Amino acid sequence: MSEAVVITGASTGIGRASALRLARKGFDVYGGVRKEADREGLRSEGVTPLMLDVTAPDSIAAAADRVGADLGQRGLAGLVNNAGAALPGPIEYIPLEDLRRQFEVNTVGHVAVTQAFLPLVRRATGRIVFIGSVGGRVALPFIGPYAASKSAVSSLADALRQELARWGIWVAVVEPGNVATPIWDKGGTGTKEAIEKLPPEGRERYASALESGTDTAVKMGRKGADPDKVARVVESALTSRRPRARYLVGGDAYAQVALSRLLPDRLFGRLVARQMGL
Repeated sequence: MSEAVVITGASTGIGRASALRLARKGFDVYGGVRKEADREGLRSEGVTPLMLDVTAPDSIAAAADRVGADLGQRGLAGLVNNAGAALPGPIEYIPLEDLRRQFEVNTVGHVAVTQAFLPLVRRATGRIVFIGSVGGRVALPFIGPYAASKSAVSSLADALRQELARWGIWVAVVEPGNVATPIWDKGGTGTKEAIEKLPPEGRERYASALESGTDTAVKMGRKGADPDKVARVVESALTSRRPRARYLVGGDAYAQVALSRLLPDRLFGRLVARQMGL
């Protein structure tokens, strides 16, 4: 009988690549999606679509009940917390509702899903994987809320790993750098919205820097790692005999961490500003 895995945010990008890869490897994969339109695409690839909004308690509870009813005493071999969002903007003016939303999706949502599915993970002595980001280690301009939410995920995962260790349940964090996903095709949509929310003095201070930084980020993102490269790491975190606590993915991720550690803060800041055209 195949082992079962739940992956949130499986409609595109890393989540979809991970779902398809694990399905090809023989896992029974439940791919979490928020939109009805995304269901059939997953089903046709051998993934069982699971309606799941990580910010909606009723949706999370219904999804856990559905998977539990399907699996019975089998339990879950793995839970991959991947769903996420990025809301750009300067911290000086970021709307607090956006900041709360960022943490609600990227941090609180991961904890809520983990709490709901942990009884099923216990049954199979499974594993839990959080998709973090190199941004959780190295915060860059205008993505402070996103970086903070990913840093919080890493801290929560570290604590959870220690709390669950006596039951043999492993918890890992996968921290990709730039990944070539469809999000980059939207270009500066998020930046445009962030600029529109700025007061006049905020636009004068930050609009050009936001646009320049976004142009650089989009160019780098489109050249980023293939999502399947991250999916291979997710598979390793779920199946390796000796899994690691953290997995950096991508040359740019390793470079950011190394430079941030080796260079003085002021010099690293100037390097980032130059790279982003600020």
